[in-house]
Amino acid sequence: MKNNIIFMGTPDFAVPCFEKLINDRYNIPLVVSRPDKPKGRKQVLGAPPVKELALKRGIEVYQPVSLRTDEAREKIAGFSPDFLVVAAYGNILPKKILDIPKYGCVNVHGSLLPKYRGAAPIQHSILNGDRETGITTMLMNEGIDEGDILLAGKTAIGENETAGELFDRLASMAPEILIKTLIKIKTGEITPIKQDNSAATFAPPLNKEMSYIDRNLSAEEIHNKIRALNPWPAAKTEIAGINVKIYQSLKTEEKKAGNRGFYSSNGRLYVSCGDGMSLEILELQPENGKKMTAAEFINGRLNNL
Repeated sequence: MKNNIIFMGTPDFAVPCFEKLINDRYNIPLVVSRPDKPKGRKQVLGAPPVKELALKRGIEVYQPVSLRTDEAREKIAGFSPDFLVVAAYGNILPKKILDIPKYGCVNVHGSLLPKYRGAAPIQHSILNGDRETGITTMLMNEGIDEGDILLAGKTAIGENETAGELFDRLASMAPEILIKTLIKIKTGEITPIKQDNSAATFAPPLNKEMSYIDRNLSAEEIHNKIRALNPWPAAKTEIAGINVKIYQSLKTEEKKAGNRGFYSSNGRLYVSCGDGMSLEILELQPENGKKMTAAEFINGRLNNL
């Protein structure tokens, strides 16, 4: 008989794991998701992606503001779950919740723990220029991503891969690792491994203050920042008095003597960086404008750059 699972998740990243559990016919009597949030310019309340899928599949959704209440504990315990499966839920689980399931709370995390504990592991792995990352399942405790490691799967990070692209790839990797984890826990084939706290790093949430490009940084560092902040909040700078967001760049072998800054050459847009190397800008978005290629930007606005 398939396990009785309560699934806890909120954004797009959690959807493939949730869908895999449904398709593999696990019994999911309840989904726990964060409360609806205002979306768009009109700030209309919108359901998170996990809730949307749950409602389509006829699964009850519970959206508590806090999990620390007796009501939350009683609600979850009332389903006598074998597992709580948590994927990007967005809130810390207190001990009264962690103690409910028969086999424990299994978390799906987008890094190779103990690296990048916290809310934005995918973006920080790119920001720091890592060449490898992965998915880790762990047995949750009261700390932030500090639980014992169960299984992990690795993948290379592409030189030009953005956080959005890596997000999608890791989300598609996660379901198979999760299912293997659940099976092996129940059959006793997994020995949880304590994390090495001395090797731990933290990946705090992104914010708009991180966006601005420091041209004194190397071309590699600026390239990584552009990739890491795509799609949100996007790397920002000013080109010839125009505020822009930059979404795509490409490392080059070109060097530009003199002042650091933006210049065009043969219909292409470059920025001369702190290490003397030039980074080619491929896609950007002017303030109050739409996304465009660098060539479109030059032709439409910067003929004299």
